[in-house]
Amino acid sequence: MHLLQPVVRTAAVVLCFTAGSSAALAQEWPARPIRVVIPFAAGSVAEAIFRTISPGVEGRLGQRFVVESKPGADGIIGTTEVVRAAPDGYTLLTASTSIIAVKAHMFKDLGFDPLTALEPISMLADAPLLAIVGTNVPAKSLKEMADYVRASPGKFNYGAPSAGSPTHLTGAFFSQQTGNSMVYIPYKGTVPLVQALLANDIQLAFPTLTAVVGQLKAGKLKVLAVMARQRMAELPDVPAAVESGFAQLVSGNWWALVAPRGTSTRIIERLAAEFRTALAEPDVRKRIGDLGQVAVELSRAETSAFFKSESARYKSIVEQGGIKPE
Repeated sequence: MHLLQPVVRTAAVVLCFTAGSSAALAQEWPARPIRVVIPFAAGSVAEAIFRTISPGVEGRLGQRFVVESKPGADGIIGTTEVVRAAPDGYTLLTASTSIIAVKAHMFKDLGFDPLTALEPISMLADAPLLAIVGTNVPAKSLKEMADYVRASPGKFNYGAPSAGSPTHLTGAFFSQQTGNSMVYIPYKGTVPLVQALLANDIQLAFPTLTAVVGQLKAGKLKVLAVMARQRMAELPDVPAAVESGFAQLVSGNWWALVAPRGTSTRIIERLAAEFRTALAEPDVRKRIGDLGQVAVELSRAETSAFFKSESARYKSIVEQGGIKPE
């Protein structure tokens, strides 16, 4: 018994030292720069949003963010890299609507479930979609457009850049709500989509304001509604989807900050608080607005709930429409 006592004491000392060292290491976070993966090409909107918000956070954390663009497979490659990264608080991801709420419902084996493989930190920004039609379309409201579509099945086309994007799924849902009477035409990018609207090759699309602001100002395209709960400051005379009677069509291309599953709750909460503080700054909100986005301030719990509700909504649209990757 006496022979075991020194061993027990030694083990206890080692355990205390190890626990103390781990606690000390945790308390030191962040001890080095934090890597933030943008799963799209350099210069993307996601990168611009993050760089707009991050300077103040860097100052309060005492460390800088190192932004890395990892494009490929419409965001899946960069996201997968973050999912597999060590959950130590030094690898984060700026994720989009499609990554969090859509991809898992379109691919049989995505390799991960965004809702369980990624820890929500903070919403960043949202770009509400617009219901846009060409000047040849007589509709003056979204309700009138729906009436025209129902009355002439197969006559109206809607377009979107890439299957599974919020732009595509919003169009698909509108078509579903009008008797599946519209024809979907895919385009490789926003520029050809806008050109198709101008040429009347398609009659309806749901892009963001940034994509069509020039054509709207020139009177070459018309906006019927903002796919949001309230009107946009930039388009004060355009009704929101909710007041137009299309509450289920509230849609936007939103962005959020997430981390690998298992990242310390203390680190997640610190980041959430710092980004929420940054998003409340008037200058940051203005600069985000200049990017055609709206700053979104939600708590971590609210962000998590939003992810789940958006995922459920898009799952229903994908399944009802039998939508597959192109």
